[in-house]
Amino acid sequence: MTKNNKYRKFIRFIWVAFGAATLGIVGVFGAASAGLLGTMPDFRQLENPKTNLATQIISADNTVLGKFYFNDNRTPISYDEIPSSMIDALIATEDERFYSHSGIDFRGTARALFYLGSKGGGSTITQQLARQLFTGVRSRNKLEAVVQKIKEWVIAIRLERRYTKNEIIAMYLNIYDFNYNADGIRSASSIYFSKTPDQMSLSESAMLVGMLKNSSLYNPLRRPELVRERRNIVYQQMLRNQLIGQKEKDSLAALPIEIDFNPQSHREGIATYFRAYLQKFMRTWIANNPKEDGSSYNLYLDGLSIYTTIDSRLQTYAEQAVGAHMSTLQKEFFRQNSEEFNPTAPFLEIKEDEIERIMEQAKRRSERWRKMKARGLDEESILASFEAPTEMEVFGWGGDIDTVMTPTDSIKYYKHFLRAGMMSMEPQSGHVKAWVGGINYRHFQFDHVMQGKRQIGSTFKPFVYATAIDQLKLSPCDSLPDGYYCVEPAKFGAHDAWCPKNSGDRYIGKRTLKNALANSVNTISARLIDKVGPRPVANLARNLGVTSYIPSVPAIALGSADLSVYEMVGAYSSFANKGIYVKPVLVTRIEDKNGTVIYQATPETKDVLSEESAYVTLKLLEGVTEAGSGIRLRHIGADKTNPIFRDVVTGYPYAFENPIAGKTGTTQNQSDGWFIGMVPNLATGVWVGGEDRATHFETIAYGQGATMALPIWANYMKACYADSTLVVSQEPFEAPSFVSIPLDCDSLSLARQQKSFFKDEDLSDLGF
Repeated sequence: MTKNNKYRKFIRFIWVAFGAATLGIVGVFGAASAGLLGTMPDFRQLENPKTNLATQIISADNTVLGKFYFNDNRTPISYDEIPSSMIDALIATEDERFYSHSGIDFRGTARALFYLGSKGGGSTITQQLARQLFTGVRSRNKLEAVVQKIKEWVIAIRLERRYTKNEIIAMYLNIYDFNYNADGIRSASSIYFSKTPDQMSLSESAMLVGMLKNSSLYNPLRRPELVRERRNIVYQQMLRNQLIGQKEKDSLAALPIEIDFNPQSHREGIATYFRAYLQKFMRTWIANNPKEDGSSYNLYLDGLSIYTTIDSRLQTYAEQAVGAHMSTLQKEFFRQNSEEFNPTAPFLEIKEDEIERIMEQAKRRSERWRKMKARGLDEESILASFEAPTEMEVFGWGGDIDTVMTPTDSIKYYKHFLRAGMMSMEPQSGHVKAWVGGINYRHFQFDHVMQGKRQIGSTFKPFVYATAIDQLKLSPCDSLPDGYYCVEPAKFGAHDAWCPKNSGDRYIGKRTLKNALANSVNTISARLIDKVGPRPVANLARNLGVTSYIPSVPAIALGSADLSVYEMVGAYSSFANKGIYVKPVLVTRIEDKNGTVIYQATPETKDVLSEESAYVTLKLLEGVTEAGSGIRLRHIGADKTNPIFRDVVTGYPYAFENPIAGKTGTTQNQSDGWFIGMVPNLATGVWVGGEDRATHFETIAYGQGATMALPIWANYMKACYADSTLVVSQEPFEAPSFVSIPLDCDSLSLARQQKSFFKDEDLSDLGF
């Protein structure tokens, strides 16, 4: 055979081999495209790739309060919301020729094959997106891994045909898991830096881009130096692509890794109690509002946006006010009840006859009891488990405490912590602005805003006064006898007369209505409810939104009913809203993942009191803070040396000068302390007490509402007034155009003043 023939045969072999290889590659890609190498996404899946999207909870001031999700805490953002520094860093590091290829970078692939992957895997951003969306984690089996790679190439080309380059970048950054529930760039920026994506610096963007290589390995919490090295490689790539200069690269590379870690879970973050309530609200809404196709929305996967009335600034101030005061109050409670309080062995004295009942109930309500019962264990075994020493982490105001104690002792320990509930609402719209259901959601999940219902004491008295004013047109200047008084049993179907006593058994002969409410005089309340009747008072409360049971008996005048903070704030708000009750609103609208509004709130209102009666009641409530049980808001008469009576931030007594309508409340044995205060555009209620009524201060000095609850309101309002971005009123309440009831006691006619100084037998003179 001649040399030329041999050469021709070799050339022919090369072309045949090349043709076979080409046909083989085309055949393999064709087989992959046809689904012969495994299931491939169809065009519908490519147009709408299935990703789990978290539901966002958005505040009135457009802050994300939290999210509802199972495993994927993902909220997508558009390309325009991604900082340019991150886009530059991403392309320079992951795919330099991103804008010039059509899904596969053949140069990068060839380089990866030549260097056996030591200088990068050759995957484009589009291929990485394809793997994230459709093929999943790379198999350890080499043959399966090759098949996966081929499928990724095919899918990448298809993605490039259906999406713009910008859309592919956004999809990729939205889908990536950065660890710690940081699914996608929005969650990552919030969790690692407490920022929105558009607020991130180049250094922060580069850190996240570096994590894209392997977020588990490049973990800034566990391996900050390794993450710093990877981030600096990102800078080097940006320098290589002339996106930054050498000087800027050197200065950036010298910076340490800095994060502001803000883990997001259902038990952490802002407005935790509100979010827990909202979860129940949404479950009910979803059950009653199916999609157009009849299926149900998924709160944790469908990417809903829930727009709430909560203001993140007011919510923050409310939580801070509760935390600051309750930590101080708890120290005093421990001091008074135990000389040497030890958190590992807490045994404050509770009345002996109540201990067994309280502990038995607590054990049966515990998670331990529920789980062990579900496993089929008998009660004897369950009770025995409560006496076994156990390692545990318990709540402390100075931080969680690692300790060893029996579950029984842990129950006793938690029983000694005072709890609190607080809600703030705009009377005119019904929008709830702040909701604090307790002192720490992780350890105390019972919500004292709506779930908790406790005796309300004297905070109920304004309903009695309002009923009397509405029926009898009484003036705050009118006087009533302040002496021992009994309501006859025949009037309310009882066997014995009801004869309440004043606090301290103190009587001064006569009082104006303004003075009587300001000082919570029981005998005056008894006289008023005896005249107007318990049922009209109970009916007024119900018309003001109180849904809890209120018996039609005279004792309700002193607050014997158990009501919630939610009900009381809604009812009081009606006085500041000209007698119109507006049902509290928590959600203004709900949108689906496409931004389509699927729910819009409509206010529920009811005219309950005349505008005049509501205004006169407000003037009575102003008297409480001017010269009554709420006087410490003006600091006059307060013990300036006692931290309980002082602003926890400045250390000075409270010194509000603007009009404030409010009422304190204290129940028997100081078990519950209340304060509800209002300015024209904000009504706020606070309750403080133990989980059980047996947990209480022994003396009225610390156990009254003015000490337990009022300081929380005061510190909250001081923070609100100090924030120039808020508009919380310091103006007087708006008066009706005409008020027939005299309010200026100084100019009241002598005839009326004399007429108002009546004796018991002269009640008829004023229409009684």
